[in-house]
Amino acid sequence: MQARDRLGRPLRGERISRDTFPQVPERAAISTRQAWNEITEYRAQGLPFHVHEVAEQRWRCAPTVERDFWRACAQMGAALTHQARGNEIGAKALSVRALATLESTSFRPIEINPIELNSFFTGMLGS
Repeated sequence: MQARDRLGRPLRGERISRDTFPQVPERAAISTRQAWNEITEYRAQGLPFHVHEVAEQRWRCAPTVERDFWRACAQMGAALTHQARGNEIGAKALSVRALATLESTSFRPIEINPIELNSFFTGMLGS
């Protein structure tokens, strides 16, 4: 794992240590509830790259029927990361792609409040 700043940019030549910015732990599996809780917490802390990383972890271990949903969440995390880095064009393009991916699947985890989910996917479109 490479050391990164709070917006996920690699810190060239630095190793991860107790003095570098905390990273999302590497893991082979993460549950739906844990993934959504972490996504919500990281988003509240202003850590969009972490949102992307957690969603990607869930996407990789999720059952096939859930994968497009989690891919959409990872895309939205990437969009939020672009926005935080000042790339509004990339952020808008990725958020539109995330919504299209979400609309392509009917799967919605019952553990996720639909209002929170809607806010996650549409919040950036108004900015």
